Order: sequence, then C-alpha cells, then structure tokens
Amino acid sequence: MGRYEVTDFGIQLPVQSQSTIYAEKWEAEAGAADLVEIARAVELAGFAYLAVCDHVAIPHRLADAMSTVWYDPVATLAHLAAVTERIRLLSHVAVVGLRHPLLSAKQYATLDHLSGGRLVLGVGAGHVREEFEVLGVDFGQRGALLDEAVDALRAALGPDEFPVHHGKFYDFEGLGQRPRPAQRRVPIWVGGSSPAAVRRAALKGDGWLPQGDPRDRLPAQIARLRRLREEAGVTEPLVVGAIAEPLYLGTPRWEVGRRTVSGTPEAVAESLRAYGEMGAHQVQVRFRSRNRAELIDQISAFGADVAPRLN
Repeated sequence: MGRYEVTDFGIQLPVQSQSTIYAEKWEAEAGAADLVEIARAVELAGFAYLAVCDHVAIPHRLADAMSTVWYDPVATLAHLAAVTERIRLLSHVAVVGLRHPLLSAKQYATLDHLSGGRLVLGVGAGHVREEFEVLGVDFGQRGALLDEAVDALRAALGPDEFPVHHGKFYDFEGLGQRPRPAQRRVPIWVGGSSPAAVRRAALKGDGWLPQGDPRDRLPAQIARLRRLREEAGVTEPLVVGAIAEPLYLGTPRWEVGRRTVSGTPEAVAESLRAYGEMGAHQVQVRFRSRNRAELIDQISAFGADVAPRLN
C-alpha cells in the first residue's frame, strides 16, 4: 500500500447534533454562543475543518437514541463562517437526495461564495425512512438518487452560470444561478462504509468519509477504494478519511469510557499515526469533556502538543 501520513485533522462539532451515541450531558443546555467559541478554538488550534450533520426530522421511534437536536447544516456553517477566517466547512454528511440538486447548489454555492471558498461538501445516502417519506422522496431509491445527485451537483456547483444535467431523476438546463462558488471545483467527499458507499466514493468522490469503521476494517476498505479507482482509470487524488476513537489528553480523573484513547501527547499522537500507516490522509477526532471549558482546553492542547507529532 505504501507509506502515508495523516496530514490533516478535523472535528465534528458538538451541540449541533446530539445523538446519545456521542453527545456529552452538558451539550443539552448549550447553544449558539458555545458553538461560536468552540469553532474559534478549533480554528486557532490549527484544525483543517469543522463539520456539522444533516437531518430534517426525527421520528418518535428513533428520538430517544438520536434525539431531535440536529441543526441545519447550511445555516450553521454560514453562521460559523462569519466568525472564523480560514478553517474549511464540511457537511458530514448532507443527505442531498432529500432536496433537488438546484436547491442544494443554491444553498451551498452561496455558502462557498460568502466564506471565500471554504466549503467541503460531504454527502451521504441517509438512513431515516420517515424523512424521505414526508418529503415525498423514494427511500428505496436513495442510493441511486445520491449517485445521480453527485453528478448533478458537479454541474450545478461548477463554473457555469447555466449548468446542464440530464438524468433519470433530475433534468435541468437554461436556468442560471449566481453567485457562483468561490472555488472552481467544490470538493465532494462521499460518506458511508457499505460496499455501495465505498464504490460511490471511489468512482465519484474527491474524498471518502467512513462511517465508524473499526481500525481492523479500515485497511481493507482503503485498499478497495484504491483498487476501484485504479480499475476505473481515475487518476485524481482521493482524500481518505478516518474517524478516531474518543480522545482525552492527560490522565482522566473521571470515567471517560473504555474506548477512549488517553494519555500523553505522544501516546495520543502514536495512536493517530496508525491511521496514516493504513492510508488515511485526514482523521476526524472528538474529545470527552464535562463542559465547554474542558472541551476547549482539550482542543487547544491537541493543537499545541499532538498535531506537531502527527507527521
């Protein structure tokens, strides 16, 4: 596979999504001011990107596990773009099949324009049937919808004022949209770890965002990505991602969970460097915390003491 290094690290922000799988207790009472302070700390610490999630509405059957707190990604990223200067803005992930590509393009092109070209559009197929049904979208076709939506978004987020796309689900021509994105090519990172998602990322994406793959699965997934691209003759670079276990810098004096990686900066860096050895270019991290101040301390310590040790 060759030797690789983790060259970037990013974070999915707390507060903006509060699934019980990962949300800390203090987030339930947090809000916009907390998001702003955390985003500024993340940028100051040298993170490559901050990320937010996408769900339109959560049904009762999933609300206890997922909660119903899911900030809108475009509104949230636009708000944070205005209080930061350099950090990239990632949707992780936008369920683009829920919306017509021209609607998504209008929103995300405006975000890229206003932020000075900082958007990374992460896309995924979605998994909540009721969201699709209430919006009149065929849940059973979500994979095919995403495949075509990526192509349609390539056109709609490209440099042409009047984009053209003719497909099975979406058909448009002769309709202009401005402002155009600041970037000539908005990066599209494809999320998901199913065979279909990995194939989609390999053949259509500028990057791959895994969905919680454990470490022992990543090497085979990354090898398949590279093999699929090689077989298809795709020569453009692909940004391969990984999602690390929860982190806590230092010796925790509270229960941080058995999966959490803790210890000295070198110990944490060594754990993360392993992802580079597997072939990942960027790692998404998150930190255990009991309040906003502790989280910002962890973010700052990571930027100062761990990041320089990653490559």
